[in-house]
Amino acid sequence: MAWRRPDYFSRIFDEMTREFEEANQMIERMFRTARNYSGGEVKTFGPWYYGFSVRTGPDGKPVFREFGNVRPTAEGQVIEGYREPLLDVVVDDREDIVRIAAEMPGISKEDVKLKATESVVNLNAESGDRKYRAEIPLSVEIDPDSGEASFNNGILEATFKLKESAKKDGKDIKVK
Repeated sequence: MAWRRPDYFSRIFDEMTREFEEANQMIERMFRTARNYSGGEVKTFGPWYYGFSVRTGPDGKPVFREFGNVRPTAEGQVIEGYREPLLDVVVDDREDIVRIAAEMPGISKEDVKLKATESVVNLNAESGDRKYRAEIPLSVEIDPDSGEASFNNGILEATFKLKESAKKDGKDIKVK
């Protein structure tokens, strides 16, 4: 009887090979982006920011949110002229409100523009070379007229009431 390598070793090596191939493809895209540069004066700017946050969603599954001014694409890294701030969106069912927090260092409250519809909150802020932009889709409907916001030490906090809807307990129906 010949010795056989257990299947879990094969799966580990297959996964490692797949990870190395993905890393190699990302590096190739970065070099391809640099090679395709059309010439002329090279303009450097920065700093470059990229990150993500992870939290548990209401369904118990992880929710990932990217932030920064760099976006990975199939063609390589794209540097945008604005940053997406680090955001946190919390639906508070007890108080029937939605709370949004956004980190935007280097901005004053006069630089912040906030616009809301029933399902999306748009955030824009600009001061010198600091530019922030975010479109925040909401999982619930809000009353845009109820919005209140404050800005302190680079943190924007906005609160909106949930839109009036049928009571969560339901409505009693008389049976005839």
